[in-house]
Amino acid sequence: MLKVAILGTGGIAATHIKAYKTFADRCRIVALCDIYPDKAKALADREGLTTPEGRPVDVYTDYREVVERPEIDIVSICLPPSVHAETAIAALEGGKHVLVEKPMAASLEECDRMIQAAQKSGRVLSVVAQNRYKVPTMKVKRLIESGKLGRVLYAMVNSFWWRGQSYYDLWWRGTWEQEGGGCTLNHAVHHIDLLRWFLGMPEEVVAVITNVNHTNSEVEDLSAALLRYPKGALAQLTASLVCHGEEQELVFHAEKARVSVPWRVRASKPMENGFALDAPEVEQEVQRWYEEIPPIPYEGHEGQIKNMLDAIEGKEPLLIDGKEGRATLELIMGIYKSAVTQKPVQFPLKPDDPFYKKETMISQMPRFFKKTKSVENFGTSTITLGRDVGR
Repeated sequence: MLKVAILGTGGIAATHIKAYKTFADRCRIVALCDIYPDKAKALADREGLTTPEGRPVDVYTDYREVVERPEIDIVSICLPPSVHAETAIAALEGGKHVLVEKPMAASLEECDRMIQAAQKSGRVLSVVAQNRYKVPTMKVKRLIESGKLGRVLYAMVNSFWWRGQSYYDLWWRGTWEQEGGGCTLNHAVHHIDLLRWFLGMPEEVVAVITNVNHTNSEVEDLSAALLRYPKGALAQLTASLVCHGEEQELVFHAEKARVSVPWRVRASKPMENGFALDAPEVEQEVQRWYEEIPPIPYEGHEGQIKNMLDAIEGKEPLLIDGKEGRATLELIMGIYKSAVTQKPVQFPLKPDDPFYKKETMISQMPRFFKKTKSVENFGTSTITLGRDVGR
């Protein structure tokens, strides 16, 4: 029985807890940690977290006490991005396996130190990218990989979210130092991860960022990027916190058809003069291919945590490791660099690049507004996850 500790008891922690409880025959949550212990105790009560003897699970305010406990096997990090590296490295050095929420860290330099700590300790380091574990996502990925659709020529990714002004009142949000970035880093990270998973790393990116509607925040609430791939394909990415309805999608226009997540297929065929006609016979064929791909048994965080447990037990490879998390952050840092320099940015970003380290990256970023209001906690920890990209 693997023993689990959760660091940070904000809104996303409950999602981790639910996922671990799905595999109660393989793991058990034994500790929570938060700088606000009453918050952690309330979460433990709501989720019914107890020891086998029926006592409440242990609650800590210092993560170092958690990682020093020899019997703990797994640490889930649900803390602000600014402390992901610090806590993950301490846990790995303490012999724990680590699952860290997105984004992996606040800089590529921190990612590299986390990867090195995992390699040295021999422990598993996984970065949350739960949208890979959705049935339509997995099916579209496999469909594109099969080559049946031909080459992907153009992709469009809309990471559309909406947040009210008070969202940035929470103490760690809305500053480059604590949050590490705005909607591109903290909201579009999942869509960016999926785009990179589907198409690989682009050669070049051109981007702009701005803040149009959140005046208690230094960071961006809207960004747009154009990505160019080695064989000439293009992808268009928009990240936003100002889009009502939060209609999120990934669209891939291939040679044979257009497919998307959420799932939809459209196909065209040419008339003699080259103009378009619908091609229902192609759409039916692609639909059949899609339906023939078997679904995955667990989705979202449950799917990722099952994969992590299986990797720890040597049953299957880890799908989303530190290198995968780092590559997604590198693409995000390229977007930021292009927006700041107002120039195209090529990959990879090297260690001497200003956007490799947190301090030099932050020094170049614009402060759209001055953060003047800060609260320790909101009255409710409920969070919404937008329109489910995997449906």
